Amino acid sequence: MHARADTASETLPTWPDDIFTILQRFDVRQVPYVPDAGHSQLIERVLATPSMRAVPLTTEEEGVALLAGAWAGGQRGALLMQSSGVGNCINMLSLTQVLRFPFLTLVTMRGEWGEFNPWQVPMGSSTQAVFELSGIKVLRASHPDEVREVVEAGAGQAYNACTPTAVLLSQRLIGAKVFVK
Repeated sequence: MHARADTASETLPTWPDDIFTILQRFDVRQVPYVPDAGHSQLIERVLATPSMRAVPLTTEEEGVALLAGAWAGGQRGALLMQSSGVGNCINMLSLTQVLRFPFLTLVTMRGEWGEFNPWQVPMGSSTQAVFELSGIKVLRASHPDEVREVVEAGAGQAYNACTPTAVLLSQRLIGAKVFVK
C-alpha cells in the first residue's frame, strides 16, 4: 500500500509553475522547505534554477529563522511547508513581528478536503487560526485558476508592505491523498 494524490487529471498541474514565476519576479533567492509531495514540482523547479537556493530543512521552524537571516543578508526567501508543520513554528513566528522582515510562506494543506489520515485533521483545522493569532495575514487558493492571483497578492503583501503572509494551498487544489494497493 502507498499514498498517492487523487487529482481530477493525470497531467501535472500548472499552478506550481505560476508560483515559481512569481517567486522569480519578486527576486526570491532562498527557498527553505521540508520535503512535501504537494510542493514537489515547485521544489524541483527551484533546485534546477542557479539563481535560487533550495534549502532542505529537518523541521519547519528552521525556515522562519533562515528567512530572517536571508533578509538580514540582503536576500528574499519563501518558506514551503505542509499544514502539519505550522504547529512546529509557533514560537518562531514571533520573529516576524519582532524583526519586521518580509515573510512569505506557501502552505500545502492537509486535514481538510477528502483527508484519510486522522492525524492530519487537528493542525489542518487550526492552521489559519494559528497564523492569524501569530500576526500573519492569511490568503487561500482552492482552485488552479486563482493560484496566480492569490500568490501574487501574498508576495506583494510580504515583500512590498513587509506584512507577514501565509498562502494556504487547499487540499482540494493539491488533491487528497489516498492509499492504493
